[in-house]
Amino acid sequence: MVNIASYYAKELASAEDACVFLGCKTPELWLECALAHQETLLIDHAQCEKKAAATALSMINRYSDHTDMVMRMSKLAREELRHFEQVLVIMKKRGIQYSTLSASRYAEGLRQHIRTGRVECLVDTLIIGAFIEARSCERFAALVPLLDTELAKFYQGLLASEARHFLMYLHFAKKIAGESIDKHVERFREIECNLIGTGDEQFRFHSGVPRFFTKAGSLQQ
Repeated sequence: MVNIASYYAKELASAEDACVFLGCKTPELWLECALAHQETLLIDHAQCEKKAAATALSMINRYSDHTDMVMRMSKLAREELRHFEQVLVIMKKRGIQYSTLSASRYAEGLRQHIRTGRVECLVDTLIIGAFIEARSCERFAALVPLLDTELAKFYQGLLASEARHFLMYLHFAKKIAGESIDKHVERFREIECNLIGTGDEQFRFHSGVPRFFTKAGSLQQ
């Protein structure tokens, strides 16, 4: 059992904190798939950064009465767009054209369990944000030792911000709820681990292992 309460007192989080919070590791086969399909990895990574910025802006618009959260989300949106730009620069250097990919089932698989009610919806959305940022941090950390020097250095440089974002989402979820959110965090942890640990139809940054991936490095359609 993860000691969720220990995270509320933290002012800073590390990649290790994010990994422990998740409760399950990325499967080794997903990492092998990522190495074999780095073009898709980078395109979807860029797309994830853009979506993260859009999510922050959406929360600013929808929950403008939460001033402290709005200010932090504004900063987060700028950071995510900066990361988006940085991924595009790396892609351009590698001759990879940015395009729109279909989304994996991951985010929607989490969102479909959001409770109704304005406050409940916001709290669950923030908890989901914490899991997405923590999973991103965990996957960057797992990929760093396996990638070429340029990409490894870039992903290593993202770890601190992803861990910070994860903790920010969790802190605001607890603050806005005004009560313990442990059972809701545990509920989403189980859902998230199931999404990561089961087969997926396609390879994406937050997908499970594609069902038709082979160790030879092919994605059979």
